[in-house]
Amino acid sequence: MIRFDEVQKRYPGGHEALKGVTFAIDKGELVFLTGHSGAGKSTLLKLIALIERVSHGQVVVDGENLTRMRRARVPYLRRRLGIIFQDHHLLYDRTVFDNVALPLVISGVPHVEVGRRVRAALDKVGLLGKERLYPITLSGGEQQRVGIARAVVHKPVLLIADEPTGNLDPDLAREIMQLFLLFNQVGVTVLIATHALDLVRALGERVLHLEHGRLDELRVGGR
Repeated sequence: MIRFDEVQKRYPGGHEALKGVTFAIDKGELVFLTGHSGAGKSTLLKLIALIERVSHGQVVVDGENLTRMRRARVPYLRRRLGIIFQDHHLLYDRTVFDNVALPLVISGVPHVEVGRRVRAALDKVGLLGKERLYPITLSGGEQQRVGIARAVVHKPVLLIADEPTGNLDPDLAREIMQLFLLFNQVGVTVLIATHALDLVRALGERVLHLEHGRLDELRVGGR
């Protein structure tokens, strides 16, 4: 599902965020990406979503070589991805329903189908009764659930998350991680960048660890 071959990312000014990173994630895996602040975790996720492009090496996602992908193809790639951010990136002047519906509206999904899929996504994250509320009235954990519902409403094959529990207390963080496990159990490939090492160890899934831009080690369940 994801393959990095000797990937290097250098930003203008010379900062090298990733240095010769090589790994592969199979379809249906759930993998955690760990490392200190500035290790390159966010950069790696941005390369998968083509928010950034590699300086050297190759990135292959769902069978497509992103290194050669033309700009016009990028929206089609992103329709197969679900992307979740730590700070939600919600539209606070739109209702929960409208926030979750946005990817479907952009893709031209018929109105009746939009309603059905939005309600199904909200049901999965436990927010079915709050579709007409505005995000500002919700708790931090609920806002993150809205972000997750929006990321999965178009049924992505790959879900990537950048510090999705970073602003949440431990109990809420565990609840959010359980949602990712549920999506993974129905076949969605999941890659989560996180500092929550206790949660990572408790779940016992595969871990990729970045250290100053290099893939320092490959661990399973913290062992």
